[in-house]
Amino acid sequence: RPLSKGNCYFEVTIVDTGVRGTIGVGLVPKFYRLDHQPGWLPYSVAYHADNGKLYNGTGIGKQFGPKCARGDRMGCGIHSENIEAGITTVFFTKNGKEVGSVEVPVSAEGLFPAVGMHSMGEEVKVDLQAEWFLEEDDSMMMVDSHEDDWGRLYDVRVSGTLLEYVGKGKSIMDVGLAQARQPLTTRCHYYEVEIVDAGEKCYIALGLARRDYPKNRHPGWSRGSVAYHADDGKIFHGSGVGDAFGPRCFKGDIMGCGIMFPRDYILDGEGERKAAITLSLIKEVCLS
Repeated sequence: RPLSKGNCYFEVTIVDTGVRGTIGVGLVPKFYRLDHQPGWLPYSVAYHADNGKLYNGTGIGKQFGPKCARGDRMGCGIHSENIEAGITTVFFTKNGKEVGSVEVPVSAEGLFPAVGMHSMGEEVKVDLQAEWFLEEDDSMMMVDSHEDDWGRLYDVRVSGTLLEYVGKGKSIMDVGLAQARQPLTTRCHYYEVEIVDAGEKCYIALGLARRDYPKNRHPGWSRGSVAYHADDGKIFHGSGVGDAFGPRCFKGDIMGCGIMFPRDYILDGEGERKAAITLSLIKEVCLS
């Protein structure tokens, strides 16, 4: 039977990855070819365990989520409130947490759960009556503060979505640091800050830095970091000496930073630990 409002989700537990772990979980039309992985042919979509890629009606996958191994649960469902004639939103999960979603065309017969296996010894357990509930994000429930979004704060105060430098600002070395709790990933690869108040000299910098970056250093000044500085438009890449890069930024400007990941890039756990977002402020500045 196809997925429907009353039965909109299913899960597959990987019992054995076999030789290559080439297991695909997804949705296919009623008369899908049984000798093809789900997602390879038109009107089908699937999340594949061996490479973490999403296949959406083609044999060429796109980077989508983490790889899956023995013991992992791969889930697939449709958002029941978005079921319309001709198109629906399909989402995938790993161990109960949503990986991502995609809009796909759907025929009148609907979309049917499917599992593909492609090497010797692969074994899975299927639960067609599985249930999944969206987990509430604690940070989304914060009313007066977003401090949970930040892994480290130094001389920076959080007020709602604003960051304000509260240090003394007596010298160029008196830096306040706000470092995000989560790193950039292939699914969340960009962020922005708006300069609400430039303070005395607009000594504002945003960029990327390793997780254990010094708390009193601008991003870009020390090894393992890179940053664009608003006051002089320079880029600093692991050194206190900057290079001409772009225009200076002022009150009201929006500065952004992101990563252009290669299509076949896989961000492993170690990589995620090294790519924490950083923005820092010295002087009295608020950001949003």
